[in-house]
Amino acid sequence: MTDIDIAGVRGKIVVRRWDPADPPLFVAVLVHGYGEHAGRYGHVATALNEAGAVVYAPDHHGHGRSGGDRALVDDVDRLAADVAKVVELANREYDELPVVLIGHSLGGMIATRYVQKQHARIAALVLSAPLLGGNPELLALAELDPALEVPLDPKTLSRDPKVGEAYAADPLVFHGPFHKQTLKELTATVARIAKDPGFGDLPTLWIHGEKDALAPYAVTKKAMAHLRGTIFEEKVYKGAMHEIFNETNQTDVIADVVEFLHRNVHSS
Repeated sequence: MTDIDIAGVRGKIVVRRWDPADPPLFVAVLVHGYGEHAGRYGHVATALNEAGAVVYAPDHHGHGRSGGDRALVDDVDRLAADVAKVVELANREYDELPVVLIGHSLGGMIATRYVQKQHARIAALVLSAPLLGGNPELLALAELDPALEVPLDPKTLSRDPKVGEAYAADPLVFHGPFHKQTLKELTATVARIAKDPGFGDLPTLWIHGEKDALAPYAVTKKAMAHLRGTIFEEKVYKGAMHEIFNETNQTDVIADVVEFLHRNVHSS
C-alpha cells in the first residue's frame, strides 16, 4: 500500500493506493463512510487487486489522516469534489483505464453526488448501504434544542462482534457524537439527491443489509426508486447489518461486487 497526499478542496487529503501484482485492468475508487477511514477497507482492496483493479481510497476531509475538524460533514458536495480530485489522480496515473466508484454509507451519498454533479464520467457505480434516504430518527436529533449527543453504536455495524470491537478500538475512527451541523447537512443532501437527476445508463449495483439500522433498507429503497437507471442491479442480504463488507457473509458480498464489475467494466 502507498500513501499519497493531495490538495483537496479544503486542505490535505491522504489517499491510500493498493497496487495489484499484475498490470491493472481498471481503477476502483473506494469512498468510505462517516466517522471512519479508508484503512478499514484493506480486505476489500485486496480482493479488488486480485480482480485486476488498482485501488485508490481517500480519507475524507475531517476523517482519518486527512485535515479538517473531526467528523464534521458540513458540505457533502465538497467531499464529492475531493473524490473528483482522486479520480483525476487515477486518470493521470492510469489514463487508459476505466474508473469505478464504490461508496459505502456516507460514501454512497458522496458517490451519488459525484454522479449528480456531473464530475468526470465513470464506468460503473457500486453503492453499499448508501445513506440516500437518510435515517429519519437520527436526522431528527438536529431539530432538538439542545441536540442529544448520540455517538454511532459499534454494535449496529455487523453481526460479527469483532467488527464492533475493532471499530471501538481504532484511534483513526471518530468516537464522539454527531455534530448538529453534520445532521443538518445530511438532511439537506437527502433533499438535493431527491431533486437532482438519477443514474441514467450508468451501470449501478446497490447492495444492502436487510437489518441495517443506520441506513434503513425501506427508507433507502424509496430514495433509490428515483435514482435507479436503465442498468441497475440490487442485492439485499438477509439478516445482514450496516457494514456488509464486514459482515459474516463478507466473502459473498465482495464476490458479488467483483462479478458485477467483471460484467460491466472493460479495459480499453
